[in-house]
Amino acid sequence: MSAPRTPKYDVNGWLILDKPIGKTSTMAVAILKRLIGAKKAGHAGTLDPLASGVLPIAFGEATKTVSFAMDGQKVYRFKVRWGAETNTDDAEGEVILCSDIRPQEQAICATLSRFTGPIEQTPPRFSALKINGRRAYDLARDGADVPLAPRLVQIDRFSLVEIPDADHAVFEAECGKGTYVRALARDLGQALGCFGHICELRRTRVGSFIEENSMTLEEIEELAQSGSGALVASLLPIQSSLDGLPALTVSRADADRLAQGRTVLLRGRDAPLLEGIVSVSTHGSLIALAEIERGALHPRRIFHLPR
Repeated sequence: MSAPRTPKYDVNGWLILDKPIGKTSTMAVAILKRLIGAKKAGHAGTLDPLASGVLPIAFGEATKTVSFAMDGQKVYRFKVRWGAETNTDDAEGEVILCSDIRPQEQAICATLSRFTGPIEQTPPRFSALKINGRRAYDLARDGADVPLAPRLVQIDRFSLVEIPDADHAVFEAECGKGTYVRALARDLGQALGCFGHICELRRTRVGSFIEENSMTLEEIEELAQSGSGALVASLLPIQSSLDGLPALTVSRADADRLAQGRTVLLRGRDAPLLEGIVSVSTHGSLIALAEIERGALHPRRIFHLPR
């Protein structure tokens, strides 16, 4: 006779995990989903097993806002090892290029400006991008040529933090969606003529989710021993991922129309002078993500939450 299944519940909100090194983002989601007993969960922005740090995990209706969290700015602190480029652009790969050159601080700082602002970046061969339906890392493991085209990414800040020794340098980067920090380290090493790869990587921010608000897996497991209710009480509200969006409050009648998928006309002198996506609430309860266009409010994602 099989063991009874653990009951699952409708849980809504965000939990900010300080992901440990050695676990994939998918593994982390599965662990937290089990601990909290949630029916549905997902994460905002993959972290490699080598990386640690901020991994926002959405439960229930919060999964409808994952894309907005992923669109937010991300901050990384990482250590680069000079003298070797690897096929994965990190310490887990095979060394493919070597150099005895070690860059000086002045040369490093002078080069950083070339990697700030909008830049073209070729993703790592070992990445989750799909090529003809297959992941790039699967093609690379099979020894296939991985033709990844450069793409435009945004680096808002790229700074040298410290040089602990001649073989290593620590950096911090603030970047937009789609940026590969491994590729940034690889390209910097090539520009300095010394080659390089990431040997330590930590993410400290994803949009409005910051390192200071994260919890370690050990802290979450300890809290879970008090019952899943303690974990649910620690969740951040769904709106936490929507800080970058304008917020609009509507009447209960208009909220009911939106909840039914119907358009609401914004009339009168108090009608907001807005265009684009907004978060819509009534009496403190989140109703929908909607788009304002020509004075009309069109629901795009509806939240099924108790009111």
